[in-house]
Amino acid sequence: MTPGAPALHLPEFGLGAAGIGNLYTELSDETAHSTLSAAHDAGLGYVDTAPFYGHGLSEQRIGKHMRATGQRPVLSTKVGRRLEPAGTSPIPDHGFASPAPFVPVFDYSADGIRVSFEGSQSRLGVQAVDILLLHDIGETTHGPAHRKVLAQALEESLPEMAALKFEGRTKWIGLGVNELDVCRDVLEHFDLDVLLIAGRYTLLEHASSVDFLDECHRAGVKVIIGGAFNSGLLAAAPGDPQHYDYAAAPTWAVRRAAELREICEAFGTSLPAAALRFCAAHPAVASVIPGARSPDQVCQIADWIKDEIDQGLWTALKDKGLISRDAPVP
Repeated sequence: MTPGAPALHLPEFGLGAAGIGNLYTELSDETAHSTLSAAHDAGLGYVDTAPFYGHGLSEQRIGKHMRATGQRPVLSTKVGRRLEPAGTSPIPDHGFASPAPFVPVFDYSADGIRVSFEGSQSRLGVQAVDILLLHDIGETTHGPAHRKVLAQALEESLPEMAALKFEGRTKWIGLGVNELDVCRDVLEHFDLDVLLIAGRYTLLEHASSVDFLDECHRAGVKVIIGGAFNSGLLAAAPGDPQHYDYAAAPTWAVRRAAELREICEAFGTSLPAAALRFCAAHPAVASVIPGARSPDQVCQIADWIKDEIDQGLWTALKDKGLISRDAPVP
C-alpha cells in the first residue's frame, strides 16, 4: 500500500455492478434500483462499477439510486476508457444488452484518465470515489499492443491517478484486471494500494495465484476478488447458461465445477457458498464482490454468506486435489 494511504474499511462482501449495466441480459431501471437497495439492506456496503459496464449505464443507475435514497456505499470505479456518443454509429456488442448509446474507447493518456473520471463523477453524482482502478490492461486484453499500453500506464495513467488521489478525489488507486502477470509488472515499478482481480483467484482456479496473493499480503497491497463464481459458472443452477470469463464455459471448467458441486453437496453446503468463503479466506483479500442483477439474487448471496460450512469440506477438497495444498481456507 502506498505510504500515507487514507484508511478505508471495506466490508468482507460487496456487490459487483456489471449486471446493473445489463451484462448478458437487460433489466429495468426499477429492478436495478431495488437490487441496489437489497444490497444495502443485506450489508453489501461496497459497490464496484465502471464506465464500461453498460457503456455508462451502471454508473448512471448507481448515481440515480444514491440521489434517491441518500445511501452512499463504499464506491469504486475505473478509468482507461472514454465514452464517446455513438450518434449514428452502431453501438458495439461488449456483452451488454441495450447499453447506453456510447462507444467505449481505450484511452490511457493522462488527459484520457481525467476525461474518464470526470464522466464517472457526472454519472455517479459524486466529487470523489473511494477507490479508482485502471481498467483492463494486460496482454490477453491488448495483444501486440500490450507493451505500449503498459508503458503508457506507468508513464501517464497511474501518475495521473496518483494526482487525483493527492487532490482528494480518491482514497486508494490500483488496477481492475483479469490478468495476474500485468499486476506483477506494474508492482515492480509503481506503488499501488489495491488490486481488483476478476476470475483468477476462485475455488475453480487458483493454483497459479496463491503465491501472488501471498506476496500482496506481505507487501500490504489489498486484493479485491471479482468473478468469484467465474462469470456465473460456480453459481449456475441446472439449466442455467454456463459462462466462464464472460463467454461459454469450456468443457474442463464445467467438469471441474461439477466435481466441486458434488463434494460440497456431500457436506451439506452449496457450491456458491463455498466459493465465496474460499475467496474471502486469503489474508490479502479485503473484499469479495459477487455480481447480482435482482433483489432475489442479492438475498441468495446473503444466504450463501451466512451458510455454516463443515470444516471437513476443505480437507476433502484438498484430498481430491480440487484445492491447492497451500491455499488458505476458512
